[in-house]
Amino acid sequence: MSEERRTLLADAALEVLAASGMRGLTHRAVDRAAGLPAGTTSAYFRTRAALLTALVRRLVARDQAELQRTGEAAPVPRTPSELVDGFAALARSRLAGEGRTRSLARYTCAVESVRDPELREILVPRDNAGRDLVRAFVAAHGAPDPDARTHTLLACVDGLILDRLLAGAEEVGRDDLEGLVAAALRPQAP
Repeated sequence: MSEERRTLLADAALEVLAASGMRGLTHRAVDRAAGLPAGTTSAYFRTRAALLTALVRRLVARDQAELQRTGEAAPVPRTPSELVDGFAALARSRLAGEGRTRSLARYTCAVESVRDPELREILVPRDNAGRDLVRAFVAAHGAPDPDARTHTLLACVDGLILDRLLAGAEEVGRDDLEGLVAAALRPQAP
């Protein structure tokens, strides 16, 4: 039961962070969001830092599970258009509903991690089946240094998602995604 309670509290903290920002993330706010008696969150996570670390670990676990499922369910894209379709679907999922909530929390935590090495380490991009699909596509299309190109391409897609989130949009323009994929596939300059 203890691990289930910690997960419930971390999920509630994620919701609070997305709705109220870093200043709004308090033990009491998490208690209210979880529908639990006052003092419950502080009994499981004594400090705000412990609560934030648990929230980030839970966020990364949820993101990784989503990317793993998506990557396992899809074949390696054959064409740039298929890869763009995948990125567009990812962007839509990250800009609406529960995905939007996680995105708001993720970017808030990313900024906080600039001053917190422990959070930064937790947030480091991880390998998963989704990333593997992109890497396989980039390599199959002959791009030099597929690992570096994959990292850059995914960072750029993430940047577009952040840009659209800040604008209140629920999708990323297809032209923007096509440009990123084309850039990732360009041959190395001599």
